[in-house]
Amino acid sequence: MKEFVVKEETNVFAYLLSLGFKRTKLKQLLKYRSISINTKPVDSHDHPLHPGDMISLSDEKKTTPGIAPKFGVHVLYEDDAVLVIDKPAGLLTIGTEKERTKTAYYQLNEYLRERNPDKKERIFIVHRLDRDTSGLIVFAKTETAKRRLQENWNAVDKRYLAIVEGVPKKQEDTIAGYLNESSTLRVYESKDSRNAKYAVTKYKVLKSSRENALIEVTIETGRKHQIRVHVSGIGHPVVGDKKYGAETDPLKRLALHAYRLGFAHPLTKKRMNFESRPPHAFDTLMNRMK
Repeated sequence: MKEFVVKEETNVFAYLLSLGFKRTKLKQLLKYRSISINTKPVDSHDHPLHPGDMISLSDEKKTTPGIAPKFGVHVLYEDDAVLVIDKPAGLLTIGTEKERTKTAYYQLNEYLRERNPDKKERIFIVHRLDRDTSGLIVFAKTETAKRRLQENWNAVDKRYLAIVEGVPKKQEDTIAGYLNESSTLRVYESKDSRNAKYAVTKYKVLKSSRENALIEVTIETGRKHQIRVHVSGIGHPVVGDKKYGAETDPLKRLALHAYRLGFAHPLTKKRMNFESRPPHAFDTLMNRMK
């Protein structure tokens, strides 16, 4: 990856031409969104540049945002180390004994194979979202990238939007404790730390109505069903989460969306931040709130 710091007002095409790049090469880089300004890919030749902007060039062909492999997986960003997607609700992250192909993991591996059969690219799991949770997931494209992301996972900015039943008494709070899992795969809070995993969840009420509250949730750890168990534990389960006590299901899915993901790139160490709008299904409930 090549990087340059802009010193005066100009645009992308003019700046890179002044550095000696050929027009044909620049058009190709723009087509595949391989030019980024302050880590955000651009595809317009006249995109403005300002003093202090960081311009990065990668030879890796990035996928145009909005391209959707099967089952609605949207690829938001891709380079030679990571791939970030926006997963729809209803799709598994990785396969189970009963389902192998209708997963984000399988579909992305197929997507890479179809795009370049000779390159033998593959995807590595870094973290997961529950089947009925939508939103942002980062996958690694090398074992090294996977290891570095997981080693620094507690430093990753992981934020969710959740609509919960009722309104929490505290506008902001931190929920912390040990989580364990039963033989029936139900996660529960435990006072016994043996065989349990410590989890920390922070929430803030953004809007509320008489029946529901929209909360922003930040997790410092990444445990299975962590958010669902913690908010249920304070008496406000996620809407649609019958497994953990919800009595309503107007969206016919969990009202939980991973909307922000920020991490240091495992190779360049540059900060990367991604956001995803909540699905339209959230709008009706959210519009009732103040």
